[in-house]
Amino acid sequence: MTMPDEEPVWLDDAAGPVVRPYAVTGGRAKPANSFNVVALVLATRSAPPSEVGIAPEQARIIHLCQRPLALAEVAAHLSLPLGTVRVLLDGLIAQGFVQVNDPRQAATLPDDSVFEALINGLRQL
Repeated sequence: MTMPDEEPVWLDDAAGPVVRPYAVTGGRAKPANSFNVVALVLATRSAPPSEVGIAPEQARIIHLCQRPLALAEVAAHLSLPLGTVRVLLDGLIAQGFVQVNDPRQAATLPDDSVFEALINGLRQL
């Protein structure tokens, strides 16, 4: 335990203070949505720094996602587990700060005959 007038104890110089993921999410452990790791996250508006109910990590997500980023990229930039970022995104979606777009399902892609025709057409060139 660190006393108020003592320096905090660092595990190593590069790690900084250790914060458990449940502390970052306000105690929530499970996201309401199960976003795909390649789902694109896009900020719909910018968050003022003093916005009530916005955690620093959520503000960083909004800042990062001014252009679309995959969920896995967001987690990597924040150095947080995917599950933690999913929980943070739930709150941002509820407040209208971000939208998450899942990738197209394989069933909606053209069937193989279209790709075969394209390859054959390219070979004839």
